[in-house]
Order: sequence, then structure tokens, then C-alpha cells
Amino acid sequence: METEQERQVNVAESNQDEFFGERLVLASASPRRAAILRAVGWPFDKSPADIDETRHPNEEPVAYVERLALQKAQATAQRLSSTASSSERCLILGADTVVVVERELLGKPIDEADARRMLKLLSGRWHEVITGLALLRAGLREQDSQVAHERTLVRFASLTAREIDWYVASGEPMDKAGAYAIQGRAARFVEEIQGDYLNIVGLPVRLLYKMMTKKGDHPAASLLQN
Repeated sequence: METEQERQVNVAESNQDEFFGERLVLASASPRRAAILRAVGWPFDKSPADIDETRHPNEEPVAYVERLALQKAQATAQRLSSTASSSERCLILGADTVVVVERELLGKPIDEADARRMLKLLSGRWHEVITGLALLRAGLREQDSQVAHERTLVRFASLTAREIDWYVASGEPMDKAGAYAIQGRAARFVEEIQGDYLNIVGLPVRLLYKMMTKKGDHPAASLLQN
């Protein structure tokens, strides 16, 4: 169980990115999102948020992931505001990913039986992966935040009962939305993708980049205009 002290900013990278003048803080415990940021050379700090992820009645998938992403960013910003300097520039990134198949929203499986159920739903079908992103500056008003989402379509091959049992027994599905990791063993089940691959892993980098360079006064924006 993570202590309050451990929940304070966990420095993942010490060097500042010269392209972005603001420190990026990832409000997520996901090792996959952290790995993506490192892979693209994006320095960040890690400060996971702990929020209630209960879905509201009749809440649409896009509204759900965007709400959770924003709440995660807000929770981390509130925690950091008590220790950060009022003049410090800091961007908080919240993210949440779900899988949608046949109008059913699939989060992380609660047990192995639930993982099997999800994989049977995905077998031989197209499904949609939706990630919500939220960016906000620590200490600023909520209206200064940016919220967006990315969609990717994925088609699974038809899975046999033996394949599903093997995959569930590997343990890989248990902390993944939709009960699979496309960057892991489940890659052998994927027949086709339409859209952003990294969105399926959990962090659509291109969308994040566009969000961070959206404002004209951002250091990166002037570089893009040259």
C-alpha cells in the first residue's frame, strides 16, 4: 500500500525537455504510460491519483474517460499545490482508457472469470479503445484545463477456449482495460488496427502533443510556426 509520502512526486526523469518549458507530471500509476513517455523522450514526474472510478448511470464512454482523466489530474494538482511554489509552471496529465464492444464498456477485469468473459466478447469482433486525456496547470482554475479523447478500432481473431484459458493463466489480462495488452502476449490475437496504436497501449502521444502545443504562448508553439 502506497504511503502518503510515497504518493508525493516520484521523479521518473531529472532532465528538463528543452522543447517544453513546463514540468510534466503524470497523474497515473500505469507503467505502460510511463514507458511510452520515456520511449518518446518526454521527461516527467510521476504522482498517481487515487479517485473513485465508478461509472455514472447511462454515462457514455467518452464522457466517462474524459471525466476520470480530469478528476485524476485535479486530484494530483490539489495534492501538489500544498508543496509546489506558486511561481512553478507545472502541467498535470490525467488519463483513462476503456474498451467498448457491442455497446458494452469494458474496464479492468475483477477476476479471472471476468477476464474470460471479456475475451469471449472480443473474440472475432471489432472493438473500440477510447482514451481520455486531461491537462491542467497546477494552481489554476478548472476552466484552464484541456480535455480530449482518442479512438482506435481493433479487430480480434476468433479465439478458442484453450487460447483464452492460456492467456488468462498468464496473468497479463488482470490489470488491463478489456483484459488484454496489445504490447504483450495478446499481440498474437490482433488481426487489424485502425487508428493510433499507442492509444491502445494507454497514451495517445500525438493527441497529447497537440494538446500541449495548442496555446500560442506555449514555448513549443513558436517553434512550430517557424
